[in-house]
Amino acid sequence: MTAPLPSGIDVVEVGPRDGLQNESTLLPTATKVEFIERAIAAGARRIEAVSFVHPRLVPQMADAEDVMAAVPQRDDVSYSGLVLNRRGFDRAQATGLSEINVVVVATDEFSKRNQGVTTEEGLRAWEDIAARAHAAGIRPVATIAVAFGCPFEGPVSSDHVVELARRVADAGPYELALADTIGAGVPTQVGELVSRIREETGARMRCHFHNTRNTGYANAFAAATTGVSTLDASIGGIGGCPFAPNATGNIATEDLEHLLSGMGVRTGLDLEALSRTGTWIGEQLGEEAPALLGKAGPFPQR
Repeated sequence: MTAPLPSGIDVVEVGPRDGLQNESTLLPTATKVEFIERAIAAGARRIEAVSFVHPRLVPQMADAEDVMAAVPQRDDVSYSGLVLNRRGFDRAQATGLSEINVVVVATDEFSKRNQGVTTEEGLRAWEDIAARAHAAGIRPVATIAVAFGCPFEGPVSSDHVVELARRVADAGPYELALADTIGAGVPTQVGELVSRIREETGARMRCHFHNTRNTGYANAFAAATTGVSTLDASIGGIGGCPFAPNATGNIATEDLEHLLSGMGVRTGLDLEALSRTGTWIGEQLGEEAPALLGKAGPFPQR
């Protein structure tokens, strides 16, 4: 069911984690910390900063503890880390993170390739980690990956995703996120799936879109008009999934901000500072960032 646009939306900055994890350039810890500092200066207040995964599988995130030890500690900034198992949770808890993000994959084949377990095993891992997070006073977020399509199994049944979301919600997530990991979804799918899951679970909804097939921003708009209160985005539009073929970057935070602010939706973000940071992170990676605001500039020009 389509609703009026909200007056405000929380944007979770995922560039330092999901943005960098798929890049071939390994940035030094100090550059990652500066990326986070620049995001904060541009208004980001929720930042997915690191992931606690095996460094052999995702070497870009090997210095997670060092990054968390160096980032600014502010009362108005919340940091999150991705965890896939109990070992990852223990590492995250030791850094003092206030929030964790646990991925449950909607298809067995992608789940095995992404984290070495079946969907059912991933669900049980989420339930265990969520219970531990609640006991430790850490907010647990659950993300259902490949919710709109899998690179190995093809289209994913919405009935299957709704049932999986119901089981995920039983463990009490702070937010329940739907991820279009390979950018396969379209706005009608987003509206239907979000509406069904909200009706079934009552969960606070969040969405994570990739722009692989140029539908990411249309999907973000559809999510906003279907009651989603939180959207993920990556400064510069960098990133992707190292375990998904051709899964190009996330929607760009600066491009999303142009869209939302133009429609009167508040995010608290500074468009020009985001655009400058998107250009800067591209330079650090030795490439031109995919975001379009860095090329075209804000409108109207000042």
